[in-house]
Amino acid sequence: MQTNTFRRERSIPGRSVDPLGLSPAGRIAAHAALVVAVVAVCLPFLWMLLTSVKVPTDIFSGRFWPSRFAWDNYVRAWESAPFGRYFLNTAFVSIATVALQLATCSAAAYAFARMPFFGREVLFYLLLATMMVPEEVTLVANYVTLYRLNWLDTYQALIIPWGASAFSIFMLRQFFAGIPDDLEDAAKIDGCGRFAFFWRIVLPLARPALTTVALFALVGSWNAFTWPLVVTNSQEMRTVQVGVSFFAQDFGTNYTLLMAAATVAVAPVLILFAAVHSQFTEGIARSGLK
Repeated sequence: MQTNTFRRERSIPGRSVDPLGLSPAGRIAAHAALVVAVVAVCLPFLWMLLTSVKVPTDIFSGRFWPSRFAWDNYVRAWESAPFGRYFLNTAFVSIATVALQLATCSAAAYAFARMPFFGREVLFYLLLATMMVPEEVTLVANYVTLYRLNWLDTYQALIIPWGASAFSIFMLRQFFAGIPDDLEDAAKIDGCGRFAFFWRIVLPLARPALTTVALFALVGSWNAFTWPLVVTNSQEMRTVQVGVSFFAQDFGTNYTLLMAAATVAVAPVLILFAAVHSQFTEGIARSGLK
C-alpha cells in the first residue's frame, strides 16, 4: 500500500519526492559532501597530470600550475626506457590473467553456489580465510616454488600464481546463488545438463558479474609491482609498473618524467573503466556487495 502511494506521489506533475526523505537543506549538504569527495579523489590525478608537463624548476619552486607546458616530457619518458616492450608484457600478462581467472573462478563459484557436496561450506569458509593472509606472508614460499619449477623471469611466473582469486570466487558465488532454482528445474525438464546449464544459461546471465571480476583482475594485474619486481630480472620481462620505477633512482628522482610515465601507465585502465563502468556497477549491485 505504501509503495502504491509512493508511486502515485512521484507521478504528480510538478512535484518531486526525495526517496531518501531528505529536506532541501539535507540535499544541499549531501551534494556538498559528494563534491568534496570528488575533489579529494580527483586532486591526486590532477596533480599527476600537471606535474607531468612541468619543467624541473616548477617542481622545486612549489608551483601548482606549470609555468609552461613541457609536452616533450612524454616523449622523453617513453624514450628513456623500452616502454613499448613493457606495455606489451603488461597487456599480455593482464589479458591472460583475466582469462584464467574467469575460467577457474566461474567454475569454482558455480560449484560452491549450486552443486551440493560434502564439506562445501567448510571449504568455502577456508577459501574466504585465505583473503585475510597478506601477500607478503606467502611471497618467499611462492618464490621458492617458482625457482624449483625454473619459472623465474618467465610469463608463467607472472600469470599462473594469479590464475585464481578468492574474492572473485566469492563474488561470482553470490551472483550464482541468486539465480532462481525454478530456472534450473525448467532447464532440466528441457534436457539441459549441469554443464550445459552453466555454459548456456548461467554465464550469459552473469555477464555483469563477470565484467566486474574481469575489471578487478585486470586492474590488479596491470598495477602489480612487488611480484613482477621479484620474479623478473631482464628488461624483456619487466612490466610497465616496474618500468615506471626506473625514474626513481638512488641518486635522485626525475619527478616530471616519473609523472609522465605514470600518466601513460594509468591511462589504459581509466579508459577501460569508463567504457564498462555501467556493467561494473550492475555487477556490484546484483552480487549483493557494497
